[in-house]
Amino acid sequence: QVQLVESGGGLVQPGGSLRLSCTISGSIFRADTMGWYRQAPGKQREMVAAIQSTGPTHYGDDVEGRCTASVDDGMDTMYLHMNSLKPDDTAVYYCYVQIRGGSRYWGQGTQVTVSS
Repeated sequence: QVQLVESGGGLVQPGGSLRLSCTISGSIFRADTMGWYRQAPGKQREMVAAIQSTGPTHYGDDVEGRCTASVDDGMDTMYLHMNSLKPDDTAVYYCYVQIRGGSRYWGQGTQVTVSS
């Protein structure tokens, strides 16, 4: 069983930056992809970043160039760095892990609010 817990959300001013963390517990050696989604009020959940087991990391169009996703060497913490934040970045941010041929696990989400 994989458990994910996000942290690092909060209130950020426009133009600011933040780092979200996702603590991973459980075995993810068969992870295919892992990364981040977000969901703003009244909108569908959208992909922010997808870290692949092979190949480059993919980013959503709205965050491309402002966002870096990474996972530490121990594969127990995932990060999302975002800069030049805009009010449109306001959303609940969720981390996930997709097991190859298996389930997708989600964290509970962390709120990010970009406002002056």
